[in-house]
Amino acid sequence: MTDDRYNPSRPFLAASVAVVRDGRVLLAARGKPPMRGIFTLPGGLVETGETLAEAALRELGEEVGVTAEMIGPIRPVEIIERDGSGRVTAHFVIQAHAARWREGEGVTGPEATAIRWVDGAEVESLPTTPGLPAIVRTAIAMAEAAR
Repeated sequence: MTDDRYNPSRPFLAASVAVVRDGRVLLAARGKPPMRGIFTLPGGLVETGETLAEAALRELGEEVGVTAEMIGPIRPVEIIERDGSGRVTAHFVIQAHAARWREGEGVTGPEATAIRWVDGAEVESLPTTPGLPAIVRTAIAMAEAAR
């Protein structure tokens, strides 16, 4: 099976989740390209027949062993990477969600090489995917409002 996510002919739909626990959000350092080693939210591609929220929660469990209760969507993020000649090498549309932590401390593995629980200020000092600090702050605010 070939991986057509790289040098794609179309964008790929993905979902991620900002899990909030005691005013902090779970971040994972990416174990695979694109953006290997960069902190982001757990998430991945949406499977056929799966809602965005279902995909986000499934990926959360698979990647870092955490379970959560969905609060709601935050906003989509587009990741478009190009090579030196301008050709698209990756294109993902990722719907970020906020969720409330239920169980699990977070574990590392092939897709998440490091785990950190951060607050809205700490995320600013980390290498992150585009727009992540604003998403973290929004998720924390949504969790506070949903109490």
